[in-house]
Amino acid sequence: MNDHVHDLALLNDATDRLLARASGLDNAAVAEPSRLPGWTRGHVLAHLARNADALLNVLAGRPMYAGAEARNADIARDAPRPLDAQLQDVRATADAFAAAADASADWSRTVELRNGVTDSASRVPFRRLVEVELHHVDLGIGYELEDLPEEFTGREIAFLADRFTGSATVPPTTLTAADGQRWTTGGADGEPVTVTGGAADLLGWLAGRRDGSALTASGGPLPVLPPL
Repeated sequence: MNDHVHDLALLNDATDRLLARASGLDNAAVAEPSRLPGWTRGHVLAHLARNADALLNVLAGRPMYAGAEARNADIARDAPRPLDAQLQDVRATADAFAAAADASADWSRTVELRNGVTDSASRVPFRRLVEVELHHVDLGIGYELEDLPEEFTGREIAFLADRFTGSATVPPTTLTAADGQRWTTGGADGEPVTVTGGAADLLGWLAGRRDGSALTASGGPLPVLPPL
């Protein structure tokens, strides 16, 4: 069962950490490339703010975004803003999301996200936590996958492993972390593969942040994952 109260507390901490570290940037650094292809740090910060708006829409029963073009246009519009404006927007929209979460009543209800994806309302805070934690890494400001809280890393590996379960292009795959944690993913066809490595490297590979070169695959080559 999803614990939205716990996840909202984790989200608040993660947002504070991101804003504290990002406050050490300057306007020139905001305009520099992030680790996401084609995006500056300003794009990442703008996306974080607009994503908070979008998930507030989800909790309110509205469409998450007006459409893909509108989503991209909003990020492009807001990306060039100076640092102060970016940080104020991320904080204000995070606070608005938190207030909406406090007001939400039925956390067991089903909500709709992008592209017709549905989920329990109780998992929305974790989905927002994923955005904040991974995009903190994407900013390229000294926060790495290895710095992510252990609980978050394990849960996000499980979440992404579940996402690829049943994929026709991914063979049955067992993921094994250095500490002994195990997850399964992939479809039913093909020779079983075991992928072993550090939890941060497993997460980076599953989330498209690392190429998997630090992982060891046995039983077959490292599977090629579908885009997220």
